[in-house]
Amino acid sequence: MRKLAFTLVELLVSIAVIAILAALLLPAFGRAKAKSHQAVCLVHLRQIGIGFDVLLSENEDRFPDRRDLKDTLGYQPWSTWPPSDPRGGWAAVVLASHVPSDRVWYCPAMKKSVLRDAPQSSQEARLGDLDSQVSYWLWRFDRTNNPVPLDNFWGKTIDQCVYDLQAAASPTITYPSGPTDVEMAVDPYYPNTIAALPPDIRGRAVHLRGRNRLFLDTHAEFFRDPRTF
Repeated sequence: MRKLAFTLVELLVSIAVIAILAALLLPAFGRAKAKSHQAVCLVHLRQIGIGFDVLLSENEDRFPDRRDLKDTLGYQPWSTWPPSDPRGGWAAVVLASHVPSDRVWYCPAMKKSVLRDAPQSSQEARLGDLDSQVSYWLWRFDRTNNPVPLDNFWGKTIDQCVYDLQAAASPTITYPSGPTDVEMAVDPYYPNTIAALPPDIRGRAVHLRGRNRLFLDTHAEFFRDPRTF
């Protein structure tokens, strides 16, 4: 009896079909994975927001004033972007009893991002411990000036934070009507409008075309930013 087998032509056709299907499906898998990372990141930010909320309730409704800790961990204003130092290593230390998991402080998308190696993107909460990396920025805790600048929240109540931001009238800050309009934590991003940034990170964000943001009222949402891709 004659043995049944694939011919060379049939084998080549099968390989071609598989290659076409893979080319169609891989981008979809990539987008699905990116979406899942974005969703996990939002959960992380909400957990951080709840941690801050509990801390405020224990501290006479005031944010901690840990400018000393920010200095100790390495306060580094940047000459390109960001123009100050919003890295949040200090927050992981202060909230250690409320947000004890190191992974909550690191966006899963950062692990494969080109931003991972940018020194501005993350900071160790425990010096010398790579497992304590914090990848979130906290713009309202980005300076150690004395007295505390109007747009920084060290030692302030939420009402005072909103009032001071209104009084600051900064052109880079949208006038806030309340806590729901005030961003507290965010993924790193590097606008394409900053020409001094290295080409490999200019216009980049951890998530495609935008970033996740945590607000003073502890809600978190994704924001599309046309300056990133």
